[in-house]
Amino acid sequence: MLFMEQFLWLLPLGFIVGTFGTLIGAGGGFILVPVLLLLYPDKSPETITSISLAVVFFNALSGSYAYARMKRIDYKSGLIFAVATIPGSILGAYTTSFIPRNIFDGVFGILLIAASVFLMMKPKNTKVIEGEKPKNYIIRSITDIDGVSYIFSYNPVLGVVISVLVGYISSLLGIGGGIIHVPVLVHVLNFPVHIATATSHFVLAVMSLSGTAVHVASGVLSKGVIQTIALSIGVLFGAQLGARLSNRFHGVWIIRSLAIALGLVGIRIFIMAF
Repeated sequence: MLFMEQFLWLLPLGFIVGTFGTLIGAGGGFILVPVLLLLYPDKSPETITSISLAVVFFNALSGSYAYARMKRIDYKSGLIFAVATIPGSILGAYTTSFIPRNIFDGVFGILLIAASVFLMMKPKNTKVIEGEKPKNYIIRSITDIDGVSYIFSYNPVLGVVISVLVGYISSLLGIGGGIIHVPVLVHVLNFPVHIATATSHFVLAVMSLSGTAVHVASGVLSKGVIQTIALSIGVLFGAQLGARLSNRFHGVWIIRSLAIALGLVGIRIFIMAF
């Protein structure tokens, strides 16, 4: 009976997480972790993060498939960033078990609030480098299924360094990393918003898989199997809807929606920690 009751409300929760998480390219972990912290106050941080990270993987996998059909994923950049996140994500998954619950909540709340403030800043306009490109920069050109062309440039070395840190922080907190990677891709690496959300999802699939593998090997995920299965089924379908909805939203509104959501959740979690 308890098994069925959890499925009945976890499935729609997963659908919502998958829809909104894919829409903004954040994987949904930033929504799921706060909800799980509120619903399961008796569970340890490593159990919460292991459930979230596994769900983020299925969300990112489903969302990446949808974005791939739209031809919005920058695979070359995504593979570089994904490989860079793996060492950090593995280390982050191991580190979680050493953090007390109240400190975990406080750090998570501060991170969400900081991300919200950062995102509320006006995004930089993407720039095409004319003539000779800066040293170590690469220029990317993506044309989606609707024929819209995106041309942008960035420093891959900077992208790799940031991705290592993103891998660690996201795996440590179980948030998947999209709330960090999307702002970085847009503000620092000059990605167009729609390409950033799609590529971020592709990176999330690889990164969250490595972190989840650590939790499976350590046996931590076994304490949240029911929640993981129910939520994962929900996000698989929600991610498809989120990718479709992305066509209806301007890039600026996607970023602003993410900022508002992060701020509200961050404040709630930070207050709960103390």
